[in-house]
Amino acid sequence: MISPEVPGLEARRIEILSDSTGETAEKVVRAAMLQFPHSGAAIRLHTRVRTRDAARPILEGAAKDGALVVFTVVSPELREFIHQQSYELKVEALDLIGSLIGKLSTFLERQPINMPSGMLPLTEEYFRRIEAVEFAVKSDDGKEPRNFKKADLVLCGVSRTSKTPLSTLLAQRGLKVANQPIVLGVALPPELDEAPPDRVVGLTIAIDQLVEIRKARLKQLGMPTDASYGLHDQVKAELDYARQIFSAHPQWPVIDVTGRAIEETAVIILESLKERDEAARNVRAALVSG
Repeated sequence: MISPEVPGLEARRIEILSDSTGETAEKVVRAAMLQFPHSGAAIRLHTRVRTRDAARPILEGAAKDGALVVFTVVSPELREFIHQQSYELKVEALDLIGSLIGKLSTFLERQPINMPSGMLPLTEEYFRRIEAVEFAVKSDDGKEPRNFKKADLVLCGVSRTSKTPLSTLLAQRGLKVANQPIVLGVALPPELDEAPPDRVVGLTIAIDQLVEIRKARLKQLGMPTDASYGLHDQVKAELDYARQIFSAHPQWPVIDVTGRAIEETAVIILESLKERDEAARNVRAALVSG
């Protein structure tokens, strides 16, 4: 259990119950939890819960510990059981998908198949995301510069500007993402010039926050916090060098990640790509019509 960050408050727990992988429910809960940064709440995931016998002990444990239950279950019978047990056990429970399925059924005038997503046939979209994640792993931290021209997106920035977690998150959306660190005094690999310039994104951050992040990282690694990696002057020099590189590539959009959650930065990047794609389509349409 995660210890509370607010003195005097006991850590609360959120039980996520899913009949599949629980990925959807966990993402929704974690996105909502960003609004409560100091709650200290612990999240526990229970996957492939498809029977009453599997659900019952989770609900009983939640009742005992005063936990909140958030569930995504497509079986009407199991959903009803969870609702009934939650009422009897006095457990706070939130059905994330049941009411939506009901609304969609009415709107589409169709009956749902009520099959957990984990049991559905694997789709082309699934394999595309797997391929994107593998691409991001192989192309992390500038390991495969030859992949830059194949990438949907290349992230550039100094150390600790969230390049790797952003690459991973965007890969889960199906984008092939590579990232390249900017190191003081070291030229970027020539392969970066082979990537479409509108697909390269620069990442920057406020100096004070970066210093804090790096010192925390040094402490985590058991290294002295006064190492040059975390010194103000060193960090300033690196950020200035990165700005020089960004200025030399005006076609690269530059995003300031200061104070932003990874998810928020990812949305900004996706919106930027969408705007550029729409602009390119408009230009092509104008040329054709002209």
